[in-house]
Amino acid sequence: MTTEIFVKGRPIASPHRRRSQLNWLLTMLPAFPLMLLVLRLWYLSRQDLPTMLLLVQYINPLGMVSALFITLTWAIPAVILTIRVLGGILLVSTPGEAGRSPLAVFALRMPDWVVMIAVMIAAFTWQLRMLPTLAMLIVAVLGLTGVQRLRAERWVMLWLTLGVPVLTGLLVWAFVWPGVTAALRGGEYATAVLLGVPPLLGPLLTGAVPARWARLVTHWPAVGAALALPLVVGVVFLRAPVLPSTAIEVGAEGEPVGEVVRGQLIAVDDTSTTMLSPGGEVTFIPNNEVRSKTLCPEAETPPESAVAVRGWQVEASALEWIAPTRKVTEIDPRCLGRPRDPA
Repeated sequence: MTTEIFVKGRPIASPHRRRSQLNWLLTMLPAFPLMLLVLRLWYLSRQDLPTMLLLVQYINPLGMVSALFITLTWAIPAVILTIRVLGGILLVSTPGEAGRSPLAVFALRMPDWVVMIAVMIAAFTWQLRMLPTLAMLIVAVLGLTGVQRLRAERWVMLWLTLGVPVLTGLLVWAFVWPGVTAALRGGEYATAVLLGVPPLLGPLLTGAVPARWARLVTHWPAVGAALALPLVVGVVFLRAPVLPSTAIEVGAEGEPVGEVVRGQLIAVDDTSTTMLSPGGEVTFIPNNEVRSKTLCPEAETPPESAVAVRGWQVEASALEWIAPTRKVTEIDPRCLGRPRDPA
């Protein structure tokens, strides 16, 4: 039976209660990706249950998981680094309270190699305008780790907690300054803040805060991020494509093409080809009437920001810049709803 211990009017949760809450959290975490996959199918079917059941029958779960992973790769390092920084601040500010806070426990038990992998993933997948924030988190982790583990000379600690953050901030500022000025001239103040403010905050995150404010400045930001992240992740993933966009010419053999069916390809079996229209309607096309088919490129969303930093667009990630891309120079007329030229 769970009990509470009261000391001078202040409740302290028992270890069994804290362990029970942590077990519930770890149990619920695997259910979140599954819920996202189900919601994606529900959204794709336009809230029509028979269509959703048809999608469940034919869609490959590996494809859904791949789309989820590619779309939400940025979220994993964001969670890891945020927990490490906020938990580290709590650990150095109130060491006696460390065992009572799940945030501090997670940060204390988090292996260094997990943080390193999170940093590398973020460096490749985060947009350029988020990289100054990544640099701020890196110097914060280094400084907090030095305060927790090292018992070095005073000048060494000052270098880790003040010198490295200031030097890193100056280097980041030197790189992003053209983007900050361009964003201010263009009225994109949010972009200017994301590029210019994080390098200034690095030195403030490498040491302790007053003990009475420690839980306020660590737990409440963590709670806010925990509440906002599922909503952001859900909105992003619900818009991610999970079926290939296809255009199919339909017509009887030996006759002109009757129509071009555009939509998302669900499945092809022995008798028919199943398509999902943009409006959520399912079309079954007999295979003997399929004259040709082609994959249609996804429509490119115009960038929200016109700011670039030394030729690097602020909405592009390093992975998008490095990885090869397929340039669409000519759109197939079938993707526009027109039959091909017979010639």
